[in-house]
Amino acid sequence: MKKLEELLEWGGTKRDIAFLVISGAALLMSIFDLSPFPFDMAWIAIILCGIPIILEAFIGLVTAFDIRADVLVSIALVASVITGEDFAAGEVAFIMQLGGLLEDLTVAKARAGIEKLVHLTPRTARRLTGGSEEVIPAEDVKIGDVLRVLPGETIPVDGVILSGETSVNQAVMTGESLPVDKAPGDDVSSGTVNQFGVFEMKAVKVGEDSSIQRMIRLVQSADAGKAKIVGIADRWATWIVVIALTAAALTWLISGEIIRAVTILVVFCPCALVLATPTAVMAAIGNATKHGFLVREGDALERLAAVKNITFDKTGTLTCGTPEVIAVESFLTEISDAELYRYAAGAELRSEHPLGKAIVRCFKDKAPAAPPDPDEFRMLPGRGVSAIVNTRQILAGNPELLSENGIALPDAVRQRANLYREEGCTVIYLSADGECAGFLALSDTLREDAADTIDGVKAAGVTPVLLTGDHKNAAEHIAGLLHIDEVHSDCLPEDKLNWIDTYEKKKRPVCMIGDGINDAPALKKACVGIAMGKIGSDIAVDAADIALVNDDIRELPHLLRLARRMMTTIRINLTFSMTLNFIAIILAITGILNPVVGALVHNAGSVLVIVNSALLLSWKKS
Repeated sequence: MKKLEELLEWGGTKRDIAFLVISGAALLMSIFDLSPFPFDMAWIAIILCGIPIILEAFIGLVTAFDIRADVLVSIALVASVITGEDFAAGEVAFIMQLGGLLEDLTVAKARAGIEKLVHLTPRTARRLTGGSEEVIPAEDVKIGDVLRVLPGETIPVDGVILSGETSVNQAVMTGESLPVDKAPGDDVSSGTVNQFGVFEMKAVKVGEDSSIQRMIRLVQSADAGKAKIVGIADRWATWIVVIALTAAALTWLISGEIIRAVTILVVFCPCALVLATPTAVMAAIGNATKHGFLVREGDALERLAAVKNITFDKTGTLTCGTPEVIAVESFLTEISDAELYRYAAGAELRSEHPLGKAIVRCFKDKAPAAPPDPDEFRMLPGRGVSAIVNTRQILAGNPELLSENGIALPDAVRQRANLYREEGCTVIYLSADGECAGFLALSDTLREDAADTIDGVKAAGVTPVLLTGDHKNAAEHIAGLLHIDEVHSDCLPEDKLNWIDTYEKKKRPVCMIGDGINDAPALKKACVGIAMGKIGSDIAVDAADIALVNDDIRELPHLLRLARRMMTTIRINLTFSMTLNFIAIILAITGILNPVVGALVHNAGSVLVIVNSALLLSWKKS
């Protein structure tokens, strides 16, 4: 049944596109009077695009007395046809149907993002029963089952490690760029990936209670809970319809001239009103595209103009998302800092751990010679590596690795390393031939443009907030460097959602900018979601309203100002179109305007609205 619904929906979309293409061609032929038939080609657009609008308006009016812009447009269509303004009728119908199609397509895109998230759900699990192992569907795992997880496998359910040590990539849940070491007694979450060691775990939360399923529900509920902005034409439609019909009826009754009543309906034809918002939005979207933003939701910029806070994820958004070696300190007189760095790069040369790869990459970028090839290399999951480099026995890893090998960690080394840890760095301790030699400090470095971006956001009148899954030290260190006053660390997807909800309840609409799968619910929940399109996950991009194609966050302040400028342009367009309409109505009531001149007036108003909106294409704050 679901497949059938999808097929029918896609068939309807293709039909709508075909109707719009045919109608657009017909309107072009109408402009140049190239009709091969004994009627105006605009009638094709009226039939293909206009009749569905009239039917929908009639059904809504009869069944729910719902007066929206389509009622206004229907009246304008009928009045235009009565007065012979066929092109005006076809033009309005075409514009309305084009807007509806674009809205439907963006909704379909959002649904595709949820489907991708569903595909992350593990399909199978390795259950241990009576000393044997069996592969079962993940949904059949029961609480208390003992499972085995191999390197590279996705953890099927939430649980606790019983035996084995490993490193787990938790980016799907926390957004952290580095894997986290795990040992017996540590919790693990479904959807996260086991990097290296084999371990056994006990299932604690299964099925709908597992972390990945909660993530899916968060995205779906956040999407459903975000109120769509009602179009300005829809908001004013009831009053405009009542005023137009009342004015036309009274004029006919008082003057006895039906031509005046028809003229009123013609000048009330909401071309300029209907065009006021979409033309400005389209021009602003074109401007945003030139600055690296792909606007995926039609009303995203309208919502962005109202935001008071912009919440940043840390990793991959304000930082580069890749660890860099920022310090090497040797505590042995016979080994220099440069030599210690070389030993570390040699020991990690064959490592598959992201930190080991980062050490090798950074060494190759800075050192004149390649790192030495190690002998007797061993990977020690959850601890580090062991290797012989240039005849020296080198250990590189965490304090537990040194302790298990009987190597004491001097207080001087520990105190110095803690200074880096307080700044959010990851520290790799090194020993040489059974003696503690020093350490390397790695950190996720700030983007070069991060500080300027935060200053620009503040200058645009929006308050920046750091909302990250990283631990407190890392978050506060980055916030301090960027002068961000509001910081929320150690955030799981639910926590980010709760913080956004808190701001929204305080009447402070939030724009969320992030890059990871864990950011998807927050991107959906926020008033506006902006995803890093280049390094961000497909799911984050699908969940967002706007994608930053080249990840150049320097343009973010421009986007904030552009959104507000767009709203100013829309207000000018609306004020002008409504003023012009009311002046034309007064002239029509007095009989000064006839239907032909009235049609010219409202078409001229539409042209001026389009020209004013087009100025947004090249707008940039000087």
